[in-house]
Amino acid sequence: MIKKLIEVKKSLKEIKEGLQGVTERVALLVIVLGVWLFLDIFQNRLSSFYAVLSLLIIMTLYALYMQAAYKYKKRKAKKHPVILNENYKPFVSIMIPCHNEQNVIKDTVENVLKIEYPNYEVIVIDDRSDDNTASVLIELEKKYDNVKVLIREKDAFPGKSIVLNEAMNYAKGDAILVFDADAYIERDFLCKLVPFLEPHDIGAVQARKVIINREENFLTRCQDNEYALDTHFQVGRDAVKGAVELRGNGELIKRKALEDINGWNNYTITDDLDMSTRLQIKGWDIRFCPGICVYEEGISNIFALYRQRRRWVEGSIRRYLENIRPILFSKDMSIRTGVDLIAYLTEVILPFMAVSEFLLQMGRSLLHYSNTFPASIILGGVICVFYMIGITYSIRRYNKLSRFQTIKQGLETSIYFIAVWFPLVLFIVFKILFGKKTMEWGKTTHGVKQKNINENAGYSVENLEFIK
Repeated sequence: MIKKLIEVKKSLKEIKEGLQGVTERVALLVIVLGVWLFLDIFQNRLSSFYAVLSLLIIMTLYALYMQAAYKYKKRKAKKHPVILNENYKPFVSIMIPCHNEQNVIKDTVENVLKIEYPNYEVIVIDDRSDDNTASVLIELEKKYDNVKVLIREKDAFPGKSIVLNEAMNYAKGDAILVFDADAYIERDFLCKLVPFLEPHDIGAVQARKVIINREENFLTRCQDNEYALDTHFQVGRDAVKGAVELRGNGELIKRKALEDINGWNNYTITDDLDMSTRLQIKGWDIRFCPGICVYEEGISNIFALYRQRRRWVEGSIRRYLENIRPILFSKDMSIRTGVDLIAYLTEVILPFMAVSEFLLQMGRSLLHYSNTFPASIILGGVICVFYMIGITYSIRRYNKLSRFQTIKQGLETSIYFIAVWFPLVLFIVFKILFGKKTMEWGKTTHGVKQKNINENAGYSVENLEFIK
């Protein structure tokens, strides 16, 4: 009888997942057809060139609006400084999920244990590793009293979300701090971050992510500059009280907020983005703290980078598709957060629209129809300039490079950005429409020593202190 009930439950679950998959495909198909219809209307009336250009103008105006809001917030803070409650010291459960991390996990845990904070515990979860990660963790548990280790079975359901949900059964904290296995922080990290979580409407706080090995090669340098651009946008979204996003590493979440959304979603491939959206749907705000940094390793191999970014793109699109109805009709989400959340759909729509425009013009050219190919090529240059302006501004502001290096790396990173994100968006759109959803961890190899830091980027080699 019990066996039959389990089978029935499993069947119902599979049906539910199948229906959800169909709903996601239909929603994405509507968006794709809408983009193509938009381009077609512009092509017949004016030119699809102006369709993409219009979207670029909207994105530029929104970016300027966020910048103005940030400047206003900064001036206001000078006149009326925000007073944080330094006595707010909830018990914090620090969770570090890991999979095949024998090279770095010991250093990460011992670095975290140096935190200057009175009330915390460390829970490290080994997710089905087939190297010596479990052995390293067991030794750490024996050595340190406030370290708890969980070893998952080899046939356990994969994914970072379910790992964190299982750890919640043992966590004592009123707040949960999540680190990746390669995280590196300063000793006052938690003391600085925790006060921002105190307000009743704040569900989570995100620290700024920085690439620790930025000067290893071209890719790691571009990733750190990419993170600087992300910081710029996160600061802007925070200034307008928009949809600030969690980034998986260095995220501090209020337990009450976590319980309100029933924990992490076990069936998402980007736990941080999915949680961000579900928190905001429930009316919880997320704050971003650019002056508090968590350092992590950049990926130095192009194939590993594409594999990781492919997961990020797919997870970002799917969280919109899975939550499209509550995003549009949530009674708890503020209007500003909802508008900001929808506005950031352009990060997917613009690349898809630009590639569609290029393919459309190429097809029309091959079929000897009238086309605006030269204008589309010019538009490609405009898109490059658009991204370069944002990236160079972010590099100069957050990475403190010289003017020459800022322009040089801004150009490099713009090319990197378009080469990585644009084809991936197109690929993932078709994967969601015609492929199967997979629950991959998206594992990347870690092991670069923390000493590989660029002193010229604003970091101290001795203690990794970010120079403001």
